[in-house]
Amino acid sequence: MEIDKDKEEVKKIREWMNTEEYKELNFKRNAIVINPERACQPLGAVLCAAGFEDTMPFVHGSHGCVAYYRNNLSRHFREPMNAVSTSLTEDGAVFGGQANGFEGFKNALALYKPKMFAISTTCMSEVIGDDLGQIVTNAREKGFLPENILAPYANTPSFIGSHLEGYDNMLAAIIETLGIKTENFNDTINIIFGFDTTIGNIYEIKRLLKIMGAQYLVLSDYSNALDSPLNGEYKFYNEKLTKLDDTKASVNNKASIALQKFSTKKTLSVLADKFHQTVKTLRSPVGIKYTDEFLMMVSELTGKTITKEIENERGRAVDSMTDAQQYIHGKKFAIFGDPDMLTGLTSYLLEMGGIPKYVLCSNGNEEFKKDIEALFIEYSVTEGEVYINKDLWHLRSLVMTNPVDMLIGPSHGKFLAKDAKIPHVRMGYPIFDRVNIHRYPYYGYNGVINLTTWIVNKFMDILDDTCDDAHFELLR
Repeated sequence: MEIDKDKEEVKKIREWMNTEEYKELNFKRNAIVINPERACQPLGAVLCAAGFEDTMPFVHGSHGCVAYYRNNLSRHFREPMNAVSTSLTEDGAVFGGQANGFEGFKNALALYKPKMFAISTTCMSEVIGDDLGQIVTNAREKGFLPENILAPYANTPSFIGSHLEGYDNMLAAIIETLGIKTENFNDTINIIFGFDTTIGNIYEIKRLLKIMGAQYLVLSDYSNALDSPLNGEYKFYNEKLTKLDDTKASVNNKASIALQKFSTKKTLSVLADKFHQTVKTLRSPVGIKYTDEFLMMVSELTGKTITKEIENERGRAVDSMTDAQQYIHGKKFAIFGDPDMLTGLTSYLLEMGGIPKYVLCSNGNEEFKKDIEALFIEYSVTEGEVYINKDLWHLRSLVMTNPVDMLIGPSHGKFLAKDAKIPHVRMGYPIFDRVNIHRYPYYGYNGVINLTTWIVNKFMDILDDTCDDAHFELLR
């Protein structure tokens, strides 16, 4: 009998959690975060470092922290992720971590023979106040770090910001440390993807640039490292990453284009203010409008024309949208993830006549919120709501009290999708419970086709799975 009472009580609580009363209480909480869609700064720094030739991500912190970054990134890409740690313990917390840094440089050089260490910090090294610059200087003086080994460093405390700031801080440090300003300018443009874990996006943008004949350099190109071919050959450092010599010369290139606004601000500031380079920040090229803007900017900066081949790709993307528009028009979506992805996805859904009912960004800010609200105004959408600094437990309350037709975002949303009984299309970072999603672009015109295919076919699957025999049609 007691067991039955307990079950009944649990049932009542679960039902209460789906009410407006609970939602109001849920949105008042400020002392706890439940399932936020964000990671910490050093994870972003490690990913950024992975895109450079013969570079070892070197994290000044505990071994467990680095194990988390490696594990998290490896699960998403399903590839090994290299990084080393200074393995700070209680002794380091009391006496400082310089000795660990010295030992770390010595051991990593002997084992892995990198040309560059990309050094970042964690909570522990930040709290005890270790000075990375001083550690690097002292390590060189004492012979633990040879002069020919590059060692850019960035402070990436885990207790502020997110993986976006970590990526940005690391890339800014690498460019600022390696960049050598000369009078030898050229027509190459730098492409900065920002924190983007969809390898297909990198491939797609490089493919479009090659079709246009544009000279370009991707700053932090980890595509071939984290999507390496299984061909029987193993190389600890992949040969097709961003070259260090190219990185040194990148500050003399004609311009830099950033495809994310919120994970490239410091980097663009370094390029513009220190090296006096032309910098352009674009909305991530998701959907027709933002892809058009990207290609027109490339054409403007390089003088290259947008080819007939690309125009035909655009036409096919528009055709795919036209064929499928009736399945998305009027549907309500809850979307979540990183701010730049959400801006592009919101624009795409509005182009399709969909309603981004809830746009939730755990690491968003007021600037992001205004960008989304401006899109709602542009498309005369009055139902859209945007939430910043909120987590997925907040989103659960929203979809339980005012349902939507689909959830779009990373894997962490699967729990609320199950509770709310709504379909969930995976997109963004991290994706742990599906395979190969990161290999398919959502950038560019081919990305438009992919997005349309994923969303519409999900709706069609549901229609087939839930209809009665009389309405189980061949034609949908």
